[in-house]
Amino acid sequence: MITSYYKLPLEVSKIVKNNDLQKCDIKQSIVHFVHLITTSYFGECTFDESFGCSIWNVDFDNLTSTNRLRNIIAESLEESIEKHEKRLDKVSIRIDIKQEELKSTFNRIKKRVDIRVKGVIKQTNEPFQSLEKFYIAPLSY
Repeated sequence: MITSYYKLPLEVSKIVKNNDLQKCDIKQSIVHFVHLITTSYFGECTFDESFGCSIWNVDFDNLTSTNRLRNIIAESLEESIEKHEKRLDKVSIRIDIKQEELKSTFNRIKKRVDIRVKGVIKQTNEPFQSLEKFYIAPLSY
């Protein structure tokens, strides 16, 4: 049974120098992998065009209703996590979309997408939960 995993992002310079890479536990590894799925667009990984999430497809969509955006992202992400993250079982996704005012040199209003992923880690039967927060139009995290 694997008990430690490599932490993302991988430090390629350490691999080249044959040094040890930073490691993490299974929960943190799954959090990193869910983040990788969420921040990848479909077709970005040429070896598997289904890897990714549709959040990129709705990034600048200001015409679709918030409920429809929520459903598009949730369905896409749930399908992708179930297909690619084999260490999780009973995956459920909750998406909250809010308008938020960002104050800087000039004020901007952006949509904030909160993505909550819940499930059960198959290897340990422990509950799993992660939270990702993104701003869309354009996407940033």
